[in-house]
Amino acid sequence: MIYFVSSNKNKFREVKRILDRYNIDIEFKELSLIEIQGEIEEIAKHKIKDAYKIIKDEVIVEDDALFIDELNGFPGVYSSYVYKTIGNDGILKLMKDAKNRDARFVSVIAYSNGYTKLFKGIVEGFIAENKQGVSWGYDPIFIPKGYTTTYAMIEKDKISHRSMALKEFVRWYKS
Repeated sequence: MIYFVSSNKNKFREVKRILDRYNIDIEFKELSLIEIQGEIEEIAKHKIKDAYKIIKDEVIVEDDALFIDELNGFPGVYSSYVYKTIGNDGILKLMKDAKNRDARFVSVIAYSNGYTKLFKGIVEGFIAENKQGVSWGYDPIFIPKGYTTTYAMIEKDKISHRSMALKEFVRWYKS
């Protein structure tokens, strides 16, 4: 059994759906871990060390970020805080007259059993002009490259940044 540590139940449900396809059992452990300021990989490393100290068993944490080119990478590693404060409406307001709507979602999965390993997934795309669909987080405004609708309107689990990072984890874990 691997524990998934997060304060976000939606994130756990998504991770569970993806890992269930690979017959990897995970259990949710709801904890709020301290998020240091830094690059996304540094944040994930810090969180996994804290999570492992508490759980003392196989554990996964995930950190992700939305980087918008027109906003110089904002919200980036502050994505969670920005979502809680201004939400999708605030991002769309900031992007109102933007010509460059390019963006990328990055996920870093950190695993530890005493030994720590990181796995990264990146999906290029762009910010929609309006919200599309109903879902959590930035899903209603992020359109992955090659698609015409947002994460909220497609089968996100197969193509998402989180899915890509988890697939890398599965390849390593099962080898």
